[in-house]
Amino acid sequence: MAVSTPALEFSTTLSSNPVPAAQRAEILASPGFGTRFTDHMISATWTPEAGWHDAGLRPYAPLSLDPATATLHYAQAIFEGLKAYRHDDGSIWAFRPEANGARFARSAARMALPELPVESFVESLDLLVRTDAEWVPSGSEASLYLRPFMFASEVFLGVRPAKHVTYAVIASPAGAYFASGVKPVSIWLTSEYTRAAPGGTGAAKCAGNYAASLIAQQEALENGCDQVCFLDALEGTWVEELGGMNLYFVRSDGSVTTPELTGTILEGITRDSILTLAADLGHKVEERPVSIDEWRDGVASGEITEVFACGTAAAITPLGRLAWDGGELSMGERPGPVTQALREALLDVQYGRAPDRHGWMHRIA
Repeated sequence: MAVSTPALEFSTTLSSNPVPAAQRAEILASPGFGTRFTDHMISATWTPEAGWHDAGLRPYAPLSLDPATATLHYAQAIFEGLKAYRHDDGSIWAFRPEANGARFARSAARMALPELPVESFVESLDLLVRTDAEWVPSGSEASLYLRPFMFASEVFLGVRPAKHVTYAVIASPAGAYFASGVKPVSIWLTSEYTRAAPGGTGAAKCAGNYAASLIAQQEALENGCDQVCFLDALEGTWVEELGGMNLYFVRSDGSVTTPELTGTILEGITRDSILTLAADLGHKVEERPVSIDEWRDGVASGEITEVFACGTAAAITPLGRLAWDGGELSMGERPGPVTQALREALLDVQYGRAPDRHGWMHRIA
């Protein structure tokens, strides 16, 4: 469906019953993550006959879905995740939203959904954040989490691409991921489950990938770990990614390695940014296959000195322990110096504490 599509025009209907200021302030004082939502949302509809239409900002409200809505049966759905950051001067910025919009279009193409123009994707975010600007928290690495998503909303029980599709954006205030300081997390290496296979949907940010990962995440929790790590589906040898984060390895010579993109790994926006920031800080960076034996042997020998993961929610998360059926290894009880430096460099750009040398920040308000 890679057809040129005109940019959407968004109407605006404001809520007649917004959350009172005092209640909103109480929510922002301890927002958590993904549990409270702003006063408004964005939605738009696509059909083959009309293309994208009925686009607008509306009061946040439940969606009404018929029991036969296609996405409930065939998981034809995609999403993105990014944040709006309030800087010290009160302005509000997003981090590389155009990159999220481009990935959203690639995910749509892979899932046989209509592509949304990147400029319309960004405009929808801007409109929602500007309207609900009072919901953007400040300080302590707080942010407004933005969730654009698209799903097959046609009422039809048939295995084919939907002919009625809904696009929407919602927003949720989020507190600091590490509220009491950055702490290394523990990882379970699953040997039974895989996340993606060649020719599959691993490079798309689609709902089904996350649904399929949940049993392995449950396995991780049952084994006292925070997250799960997946190996490749063909050989069970090559490290791919965590359930929702990309992986990096820091070596004794200061070089930084991440598994290369092979079509089975999500092309993370944070992942790409870290490659650039690491080079800025003088580290040699490389993308190549990394085997699980290289990971285990490298930590044991001291060749691998730090391991961390990255994603929108936590930015950069140090890994402290890897466990598997029959063994485990420790990677440290504190964040390593390279991990910490990269985390600070990323957050400093996002929160306006450092120059934006790469033009990543997009001003919203």
